[in-house]
Amino acid sequence: MNITAILVAAVVVGGVGILIGFFLGISGEKFKVEVDEREEAILGVLPGNNCGGCGYAGCSGLAAAIAKGEAPVNACPVGGEPVGKKIAEIMGVEAEASERMVAFVACQGDCDKAGKDYDYYGIEDCRMMSFVPGGGPKSCNSGCLGFGTCVKVCPFDAIHVIDGVAVVDKEACKACGKCIAVCPKKLISLIPYDAKVAVACSSTDKGPVTMKACKVGCIGCGICVRNCPSQAVSVSEFHAAIDQEKCTGCGACAEKCPKKAIVGVE
Repeated sequence: MNITAILVAAVVVGGVGILIGFFLGISGEKFKVEVDEREEAILGVLPGNNCGGCGYAGCSGLAAAIAKGEAPVNACPVGGEPVGKKIAEIMGVEAEASERMVAFVACQGDCDKAGKDYDYYGIEDCRMMSFVPGGGPKSCNSGCLGFGTCVKVCPFDAIHVIDGVAVVDKEACKACGKCIAVCPKKLISLIPYDAKVAVACSSTDKGPVTMKACKVGCIGCGICVRNCPSQAVSVSEFHAAIDQEKCTGCGACAEKCPKKAIVGVE
């Protein structure tokens, strides 16, 4: 074995390694991406659910947006006000007061209260009902289908189907909005956590049609409007709506509603 050849090979290999290391070091410095320290700190404060409720693909996207000033410090619906305050400290700004919101399903048409036109056997996905006659087996075309598409997408186990209708656990809900996005009937919306009453119906059919389809459907009679002392209730297209900013939570609308379509949500 030629010792000289071995030594030469070792020197060559070592030299090439040094050159490659030197090149990579220079390249790393030249092309490195500067990371805002605030972005990393914000990411460490965010809950890490990556639910998308903030409008960004995940927590890292939101952290980058906040650090750049493109999103408010309280943009995370899951973290709420406590996380917003921590991020505000990192950004050196004052956090604006934010109101906790929760999802609410505007339907009470369970198996006892809502009529049924036929028995459905097939894929249990609410979004598939657009291909089914009448938009689903329930007589009310605006009602909850009860197949739990919203349940499947909720990352917090905050919504469940009970007796054919989706019901939200307001304590578990983080207002990420995923259930709202997938509901084909657009029954789910965000209301203040502190709301006292809400209209648990989304039908805009005329009274006789609604009464035939569901025992607790809003018929747009206007009794709630006439009995609200704060003028927080209005009726449009045979459907009552509550302005939560005006509502004082007196409960007069729910008490006087002949169909019990307005319910307490405490």
